[in-house]
Amino acid sequence: MNKVVITGMGVISPLGNDVETFFDNLAAGKNGISYIESFDASDSKVKLAAEVKDFSPEELFEKKEAKRMDRYCQFAMAASMYAMTDSKLDVGLCDEYRSGVIIGSGIGGMTTYESEHIKFIEKGAGRVSPLFIPMMISNIASGTVSIKYGFKGANFCPVTACASGAHAIGEAFRLIKHGYMDIVITGGAEATITPFAVAGFANMTALSTSDDPNAASLPFDIRRDGFVMGEGAGILVLESEQSAKKRNARIYAELAGYGATGDAYHITSPDPEGKGAARAMTDAINEAGIAPGDIDYINAHGTGTPLNDKFETTAIKAALGDHAYKTSISSTKSMTGHLLGAAGAIEAIISVMAINKGIVPPTINCIRPDPELDLDYTPLKARVKTVNNVISNSLGFGGHNAALLIRRYEG
Repeated sequence: MNKVVITGMGVISPLGNDVETFFDNLAAGKNGISYIESFDASDSKVKLAAEVKDFSPEELFEKKEAKRMDRYCQFAMAASMYAMTDSKLDVGLCDEYRSGVIIGSGIGGMTTYESEHIKFIEKGAGRVSPLFIPMMISNIASGTVSIKYGFKGANFCPVTACASGAHAIGEAFRLIKHGYMDIVITGGAEATITPFAVAGFANMTALSTSDDPNAASLPFDIRRDGFVMGEGAGILVLESEQSAKKRNARIYAELAGYGATGDAYHITSPDPEGKGAARAMTDAINEAGIAPGDIDYINAHGTGTPLNDKFETTAIKAALGDHAYKTSISSTKSMTGHLLGAAGAIEAIISVMAINKGIVPPTINCIRPDPELDLDYTPLKARVKTVNNVISNSLGFGGHNAALLIRRYEG
C-alpha cells in the first residue's frame, strides 16, 4: 500500500483566492457572507450569499477559452492551476497514464443552464448555444483540467451533492493508495448563486432568509434556520509518498483515511441517529490506524440547518465516544457559506492548514449555542492548538456521507 500525501493546494473562495489569504481570513473570523451582487435579489426570499470576489477570468485565460467555460469550470481551472504551481510538479516528467484528475461538482454549469434556457424559451431552439452541453455538464471541469495538463489516467466526477468534493478526494486517495495512480489533481467546484438555484433551495426551506450577514450562517446556534449558499473551488494535488520524495516535493500533510457511507433514510434529511456519518468517521479512523482519542479537530459539515447540526453532533458522539467532548469542532461554513459540491474540498484544505498553522478556525456567529448541542464548537474565536489528526465531514442530500482523515506528515 502506498502512503498518500498532499503536495499542492489551490483555492477560489469567498474569503480569498490563495490558500494563505483564505486561511488567514478564516483564522481571523472574517465573514465572507454579504448581499447578493451577481443578480437582482430584490424579489427573492433570500438576499445573502457568500460570493467569490476579485476573480477575473480574463487574467487567467484567453478570452475565447474563458467564454467556453461556465463559472464553476473557471473556478476549477484556476484552483487547479494554483495547486499545480504550488506543487512544483514537472508535468513533462509525469507518467501520463498514472496521473489523473477527479473533480466533483454537485450541480455543474448552472449559470450556463439558466442563460441557455432563457434563450430557448424567448428565442427558440435555434438560438441555444452548441456549447450548452459541454459547458453545463458536471464532469467538464475534470475533463478540462486533464486536457490542460495531459493527464490520461483516471478522470471522472463524483456527483453526490454536498459530499462531491470530499468523495472526489477520497476516491483519488484510494487510487493512489492501491497503486493505480501516482498523482491525482482532485477536489471540487461549484457556482450556483443564480436566481433559479437560489429559488429552488429557498423554496425547499434549506436556505436562511435572514437579511443580516452576521446572523445568517449560524451553525450550532439555537437561532439557525438554514444554510447560506457559497461558491468557489478547492483543489489538492495528491501523490504517492514515493513520487513526492523522488522529486523532493514539499509535503503539507498525509491523507490517511477515508470513509464513505449512505444513510438509506431520506432524500434531504440526515439519519436522526447519525449512523451513516458515524460509520464514515469510524472507517476513516480505522483506515488511518489510529484511535478515536487521537482526533484533535473535526471540521464539521455544520450547515446551520436545524436537522444537520443536531444529527451530526449525534454522529460525532457515536464515532468518538467520550472523546467527542474533548475534541475541537468547528463549522467554517459560518464564514464561507456552503459551497455545496466544493465544500468538502475547501474544508480539506482548511484541515491541512489547521495542522500546518496550529490553529483551529472558529465557528463565528455562535452566540447562543443550542443547549441540545453540547460539544466544543470553537465559538467566535480561533484557537491555537497543536493539531495532528483532523476529520473533515461532508454530508450530502440523498444520504451521502464522506469523512476524510488528514494527519501531520511524519517522513
